[in-house]
Amino acid sequence: QVQLEESGGGSVQPGGSLRLSCSASGVTGGVYCMGWFRQVPGKEREGVATIAVGGIRITYAASVKGRFTISRDNVNHTVHLQMTQLRPDDTAMYYCAAGRDLCGAWSLRRVEYWGQGTQVTVSS
Repeated sequence: QVQLEESGGGSVQPGGSLRLSCSASGVTGGVYCMGWFRQVPGKEREGVATIAVGGIRITYAASVKGRFTISRDNVNHTVHLQMTQLRPDDTAMYYCAAGRDLCGAWSLRRVEYWGQGTQVTVSS
């Protein structure tokens, strides 16, 4: 059973930076596509970024491209999301996600495991 645990959320002013981390346990062989989704109350959970096993295939949502960077460490089973130039509309609960077919197409149905989420608030 794969378990995901996020850390690194918090409050920051517009233009600031945060680094989210996700630690995965129960993962063998690094076979999972890993990613980050986010959700605000009343809206559907949306994809932010995903990274394939080899770390080569990386996809970003248009709204974060150029500002966020996703990376993974298969030895330590961690995935990170470096967020810069944060804006108020980045405020959301951020969830770590894992799924073997997730990188092929973003779909909530392709997520096999979710973390519990970490809150990011961008406000002046």
